[in-house]
Amino acid sequence: MDSTLREQFATNRTRWDEAVAIHLRAKSYDLSALRDGRGRLHPIEEAELGPVDGKRVLHLQCHFGRDTLILAQRGAEAVGLDFSEAAITAARRLALESGLAGRARFVLSNVYDAREAISEPASFDLVYVTWGALGWLPDIDGWARIVASFLRPGGSLYLAEGHPAAWVFDDQARAPGEVLPGWFVPYFERDALELDEPTDCADPSARLSNQRTYSWMHPLGDTISALIGAGLSLEWLHEHECVPWRMFDCLVQDSDGMYRWSEKRWLPLAFSLSARMR
Repeated sequence: MDSTLREQFATNRTRWDEAVAIHLRAKSYDLSALRDGRGRLHPIEEAELGPVDGKRVLHLQCHFGRDTLILAQRGAEAVGLDFSEAAITAARRLALESGLAGRARFVLSNVYDAREAISEPASFDLVYVTWGALGWLPDIDGWARIVASFLRPGGSLYLAEGHPAAWVFDDQARAPGEVLPGWFVPYFERDALELDEPTDCADPSARLSNQRTYSWMHPLGDTISALIGAGLSLEWLHEHECVPWRMFDCLVQDSDGMYRWSEKRWLPLAFSLSARMR
C-alpha cells in the first residue's frame, strides 16, 4: 500500500475510532438481545445465511463485533477483524460480558494485512462481510484474494452490502424542494471520494470531530469479477429494495426495522451474494 493510501486509511481509522462510542449507545446497534443470549442479525442475513453451528467463521471489518458474537452465540467458532483499536477493544469487552470469549476472538488489523495478522490460511468455512464494508476499500481485487486465501476448499463467502447503484445518489446533492436524493458520483468512478461528514448515520444528532473520510465506488460487476478471478464460484446474487440503515432521508422504516422507499421502488438499495471456493 502506497503512502497516500496509508494516509487515507489512517484518516478513516481516526473517524471509526471516534464512531465506536457513538455506535455503542445508538439504538440501531442495540445489544440487549445479544446480552440476553438471543441476538439476531438483520432480516436479509437471517433469511439467507443458514446455520453456522460448528463452522469456523471469519468476520472481516467486524467493527465492535456485534455480528461476530451473534454468530458465536449460534455455535460458530468466530474470528473478528477490524482496523480500529477502539472497536476491537470494545469487541473483546463484549465477548467477556456475554460469556462468548471462548468462542470468539478479535484481531486488530487492516483487511489487506489480514494474512499476516491471522496465520490460518485456507481454514475457514465461512467469510462473513456485511453492510458498509466495501466502500472503505480501494482495491476490490486485493480484497477478493484475501477472502479466498482464508477459505478452505468448499468454504464460502457471504456478502451483504449497500447497492452501488444507490451510492451514486446522496441527500446533500438534493435540489431545493426535492424529496428524492440528488446525483452524487458517477457509477464508474475510480478515484477516492473525499468527504467531510459532521454527522453519523447511526446517530444523526452526534457531531464528529473527525469529519474527513475517504471511500471508493465498486460497481457490482467489479465485485463479482474480482471474486471469480480469486477462485470463487458465484452461487447466487440477490438484489433488495431495503437496507438496514436510513441510506436516504426519504426512506421509511418497516416493521422489521429495515428502510425502504416510501412510494415507488425506485432502485435497489442493497445486494447480497454467496460465492464458494472451488
